[in-house]
Amino acid sequence: MRRRRKNQWLSELDDIVRGASGGFLFGIPLLYTMEVWWIGSYSKPLRLMIALFATFVIVFLLNRTSGFRKAGGIRATDAITDSIEAIAIGIVCATFVLFLLQEVTTSTPLQEALGKIIFESVPFTIGVAVASQFLNDTPDKNRPHSLEAGKDDEAKNHIKNDINATFADIGATLIGAVFIAFNIAPTDEIPMLSAAISPPWLLAIIVASLVISYGIVFEAGFANQQKRQQQQGIFQRPMSETVMSYLMSLVAAMFMLWFFQKLSFEDPWSMWLSFTLVLGLPATIGGAAGRLAIAF
Repeated sequence: MRRRRKNQWLSELDDIVRGASGGFLFGIPLLYTMEVWWIGSYSKPLRLMIALFATFVIVFLLNRTSGFRKAGGIRATDAITDSIEAIAIGIVCATFVLFLLQEVTTSTPLQEALGKIIFESVPFTIGVAVASQFLNDTPDKNRPHSLEAGKDDEAKNHIKNDINATFADIGATLIGAVFIAFNIAPTDEIPMLSAAISPPWLLAIIVASLVISYGIVFEAGFANQQKRQQQQGIFQRPMSETVMSYLMSLVAAMFMLWFFQKLSFEDPWSMWLSFTLVLGLPATIGGAAGRLAIAF
């Protein structure tokens, strides 16, 4: 009984991690949009309730098809429960990032904080709901799964050059990071957020970026996760790969800021560091998605 209960808790924790990771993948770009902050800050309670209800309806329909859990055959009552849980995960994730970016603080008025959190939680919640539907670890039916096929794959993996595999990871990280950072770097949100964030919070952003990246690639159970752990390469261990990919994402973020003239060589190093770390959070999430996409 205890073992069964423990397995249930572990399965529930896996589902929550998967849902939160999907929320970060889909919801992080909108968190860097000041218009959403403003709309949320002056929205009336009725509009906030409408936003929550509309989100619930969308997530309920998504949960009826798949949702963020591995188990299939979801009943209507289960879909309702999962939808409430998805909204809760989305709200917690949005609150965490807004607090991390100091867009919501302990001095923020309650109605303003609730407005920002609820409006920003909408894409997070939808990301939670589609986590398994679009990022499920489903085996390829056209690929043989015999023991001999596994041996052949293992032999081919050993033949691959570690250097080439490492460059493939770096390229995938840079592509994913640039894809996300390209949409955020030209905006005024990065200077605005950087001006409000103190050095201790920059350290917190570094830690959060590493933890979220690790969770997406190695803990969430998305497609190609097992292949990631078996892949060859110089940095091909979870911790070293996470750190290396984070550094590559920072390079991509820094280049995007320079490319869009948000930073120049005349600016002090502290400004370069602050801007890069703030943009590095979404860039790292994009880099994690890029690495999942090229797992082979």
